[in-house]
Amino acid sequence: MADQTVDAVVIGAGPGGYHAAIRLAQLGKKVVCVDRDEVGGVCLNWGCIPTKALLHVGEVTRQIDHAASLGITVAKPQIDREGVAKFAGEVVKANVGGVNTLFKANGVTFAYGEASFVSKNKIQLKKKDGGTDTYTAQAVVIATGSAPVDVKAWPRDGETIVNSDDAVRMRKIPKSMLVIGGGVIGLEFATVYTRLGAQVLVVEMMPQILTGTDLEISKTLQRILKKQGIDFALNTSVKTLAKGGAGVKVTINGEATGGKDETKEFEMALVAVGRRPVTDALNLAAAGLKTDEKGFIAVDARRKTAVDGIYAIGDITGAPLLAHKAMKEGVVAAEAISGEKSAAFDPVAIPNCVYTDPEVATVGLSEEEAKAAGYTVRIGKFPLQASGRARTMNETDGLIKLVGDAKSDLLLGMHIVAPQAESLIGEGVIALEMGATVEDIGLSIHPHPTLTESIMDAAEAMHGKAIHILNPKPAKQPVGV
Repeated sequence: MADQTVDAVVIGAGPGGYHAAIRLAQLGKKVVCVDRDEVGGVCLNWGCIPTKALLHVGEVTRQIDHAASLGITVAKPQIDREGVAKFAGEVVKANVGGVNTLFKANGVTFAYGEASFVSKNKIQLKKKDGGTDTYTAQAVVIATGSAPVDVKAWPRDGETIVNSDDAVRMRKIPKSMLVIGGGVIGLEFATVYTRLGAQVLVVEMMPQILTGTDLEISKTLQRILKKQGIDFALNTSVKTLAKGGAGVKVTINGEATGGKDETKEFEMALVAVGRRPVTDALNLAAAGLKTDEKGFIAVDARRKTAVDGIYAIGDITGAPLLAHKAMKEGVVAAEAISGEKSAAFDPVAIPNCVYTDPEVATVGLSEEEAKAAGYTVRIGKFPLQASGRARTMNETDGLIKLVGDAKSDLLLGMHIVAPQAESLIGEGVIALEMGATVEDIGLSIHPHPTLTESIMDAAEAMHGKAIHILNPKPAKQPVGV
């Protein structure tokens, strides 16, 4: 057993953890980052990166399928499952290698093992070889992330009943697939497997996919995905799920079945009903820490827990469970530990992206949230079918939607269904952070022809000044104060 004294221990090497560790090292701290798996955590190894690699494969496949409309004759693509899996694996390997290089360059020590608290400032690390090390540190950052929720009644086997970790491995491409859950993870994998040849049904117990997203945006995406061949059963619950028949048998009941039980068979079922915080192996009690009823750890704006010297970041601190949120929290925690008084996590807006095809990206308040918050709302919309750039791409399914405050003209939210939405939404993030008005967006000269000018068009439409679409009837509420 080795005992070491360091300035800080970061438990977890995912996006939040590696950002915290690197910034701590940059600020002159002696830091060790520990993880039971490879650096990069779920995001690099199982989530963000490999799923986006698979989604890109699906996007290329769709483009080939529609090449004839561009005057290009291409043979129908043949999917090499092992080749696709190899590509995704190489992408993961490159990203993991990049983080390891950054650790070495910044002087961060990485250690494999299962970490747990001995006391509030002492961490025990159970190594893969069976040995243990201990670290005494002035500060500890907990960044252990989240894991898929497994439903006990639907026993996962990793082959026919799977979760997102299994689905990203691409062990097979089923002819038919059930996706339980119409959230981000469910829809992204529904897109992947549909592109690769599976017939997919998404079952969602709520009345819309992407619950909490602007309703018009949700309906727009569902319409597009349905046209692409994905089936949906909303307001519908899964009563039973078990192995049987061609792979699994499922009984569903709800709006899609007229309120009656209906049994279906699929080769594979993906359970995508949410994620849970991972804290069970940490022995938090030894550090004097507790979690709430959902397993999350409470933190303040500096990401400090109720125990001095212990910080928590990322998914274990609660929604939204997003890598980029964890990254920013990691930097904030590191700077707080280093004594920077201004360090605080207080974003005006956190963007959310869904990498379907087309993508969805949102930031700020939805139309429904803005109305519920008491705002007098004005809406500016621009359909992609009116975009010259979208036409040149043969990608005219989509919508740009701005939510504004009719009294102050401040932008309240931006919502996009479009190719490259994940990049386009950056304009909305900056606008919200800087307190921009919708008029500011409309007055800004955007490059032509681009998809981003559709944001300007939507802003102009809100004020009845649109050029490329017919303007809606003028709103009764005055603009300005």
